[in-house]
Amino acid sequence: MASEEELFANIDALLEEEPQLPPPAERARLREAAGITQARLATALKTSTQTVKNYENGRSEPKSPRLEAYQRLLRGWAVRYPAGGAAAVVPAPTPAPQPVAQTFTGPAAPEVPAVLETAPVGAPAAADSPERPAPRPVTPSRPVVRKRKSVKPAADSRFPHGPLAVLDGDGTAYGADGIVLDCPARTVPELVEWALRESGLGAAKLNRHGKDSDPLIVLTASAAVKLGLPERLEGHEQRRSLRLPADHPVVKQVTKAKWQLTQRGFGPWARIYRTAQGRERQCVQFAILSWDALDERSWPGVADMEPADIARVLGVYATRVITPRGSTAVSGLELMTALRPPTKAVQDPATGNWVSGRNAGSLGTEPMDPAPPEATPEHPVVVNSGWSGGFLDEEAYQWVRSVDLLSDEECTQPYAVGLDLNTAFLAAAARLVVGLSAPDHFHTVKFNPKIPGSWLVDLSHIELDPRLPSPFTPDGTRPTGPAWYQTHTVAYAQELGHDVHPVEAFLRRETGAYLDPWHDRLKAAYVETLADLGVTRDLDDRQFLAAMERHKQVDPAMAAVLAAIKATVKGGVGKLRERPQGKSYREGERWPALERPTWRPDIRAAVISKARVNMHRKLSNMAKMTGLFPLAVLSDCVVYPSPGESPLDFLPYAASGKPQPGGFRLGPTPGLAKPEGVQSMLWAVDLMEKGLNPARHIKGGDAVLDEGE
Repeated sequence: MASEEELFANIDALLEEEPQLPPPAERARLREAAGITQARLATALKTSTQTVKNYENGRSEPKSPRLEAYQRLLRGWAVRYPAGGAAAVVPAPTPAPQPVAQTFTGPAAPEVPAVLETAPVGAPAAADSPERPAPRPVTPSRPVVRKRKSVKPAADSRFPHGPLAVLDGDGTAYGADGIVLDCPARTVPELVEWALRESGLGAAKLNRHGKDSDPLIVLTASAAVKLGLPERLEGHEQRRSLRLPADHPVVKQVTKAKWQLTQRGFGPWARIYRTAQGRERQCVQFAILSWDALDERSWPGVADMEPADIARVLGVYATRVITPRGSTAVSGLELMTALRPPTKAVQDPATGNWVSGRNAGSLGTEPMDPAPPEATPEHPVVVNSGWSGGFLDEEAYQWVRSVDLLSDEECTQPYAVGLDLNTAFLAAAARLVVGLSAPDHFHTVKFNPKIPGSWLVDLSHIELDPRLPSPFTPDGTRPTGPAWYQTHTVAYAQELGHDVHPVEAFLRRETGAYLDPWHDRLKAAYVETLADLGVTRDLDDRQFLAAMERHKQVDPAMAAVLAAIKATVKGGVGKLRERPQGKSYREGERWPALERPTWRPDIRAAVISKARVNMHRKLSNMAKMTGLFPLAVLSDCVVYPSPGESPLDFLPYAASGKPQPGGFRLGPTPGLAKPEGVQSMLWAVDLMEKGLNPARHIKGGDAVLDEGE
């Protein structure tokens, strides 16, 4: 007869054989019930979208520690979304008293019952942060009025009125989703108190180790004047230098009320704060519209919109990208840090106390000097060392083919058609491994395409078709001798079948895909916003071209959001190597940007190098498949001779009608192409003969391409 010990062992074995996760179909049902995309879940689990698809179709199973995280998530969803039943009701904490919301007078919206939404994957639980202090009584000078165009639950109960508000001169504050608040504040300090204590504004952190976004208050010209601010700031040549003088009455009010301004002072984007008490931040971001806070190039037409429409544009951007904290370039850089916070709470094994520690995969908290060839000529690491060994020249393409290399057949084509790659820099950031530690110097090192860094190597012996730009230089000319290149450029030379023998290298031992969450969030924002404008992934190429022709007219507000997203990508990459500003700067001095951990010219070089290599690979594949060669390339725009006015007249398609892989393909996602413009071939040749780049002007009206989205 079996012993009790043997029976228990058998039972334990059976228990271990039970499935550790619900069936694949149930996993997909729970995720869809929670309203979470596969891409968003993949980001939370630190894996790929394809891997999540495999989990949900039974092709693969997660391994520890991802298994335990996935189990925890599915258990939570199963409680809220039981099969065949209504969502489980979980009692919510009683929120701090908020002014009553009322329905705006206008066309009635259908009543939608408020149901409990699942928290975003990776978002903090309400218990992670202290409750917002109870608001002080409001005694407005007129009735409190709020509106919602539709009734829907807030994403975070601590911030029921969204991330921001646009304040007009009559005291009306317009928020996202059609909310309207009455703001009784008559001074800037009162406005800060209202924003923090009563407004219900703010946004949850994007990473569990990060910080919540501060409320953003956008002031119209009339609101600025009402608060004692000048309608416009004058007297400075550069917009970045605009700020109120220290003796201005409003600055004195802020100081007297025990609030502080950052070193930027009170300018177009001002931050007013007090030192944080524990985990509770006390900080409000301001943007003054009449001081040109919203640059027309990044936010086309937004500054001239009505306050409610401005709130809509900025609210969508805040929800899909980040609450604006300055220019789109600043926001792009801030997004990197928000998604990859430098620190996290760790337990000290000696004391058991929780302390701040390095967050793996981040850039840390301390600035890091680059290797001399990665720096700029004025950088202290170059000036102080007397470095004269050359620099990386990893920049976007600016190339025009010699007219002597045009064939008679090409010259007789009637049209020149421009193609633009969607957010080419963003596409290059996908799965991009970059260095996270300081550079180490090596001599006579064997090239390894998996190690990010800078390599001194001679690629001048590589001979390529002169009708294509060289992949090794921004101007497309053949290298003339040894030069510094980023890893992707050297790896591409190897991919083309050439031996590479570096003489010297600066390499980094700690590496990681630092930009992955940044890429994933911005890609999702770009694709979702294009879909709002009628450009969706399910369109065939003809439908796509028709949708792109009219997408900016569909909804000017969403078109402005799309422009801001593209500017965020371009500006964020550019900020990784911000140069010194101001006439007083002297070579060899440190400048403010160098004190950021995100001043990383090597990461910028890696993005641009990969983008340029991606472009050349497509150009080369196009030549092999179609025999077509470009007339010119400018960053992510290429111009081809064409028998017709449409890209469909020269792009390669299989007999089945599907686009050929490897070349340029039309579509709405990063890395795919869209039409940039069409002109006559005679027009293009005339520019080429003058030494001008047709890709810069292909849109017409002498428009200049926004280089490097």
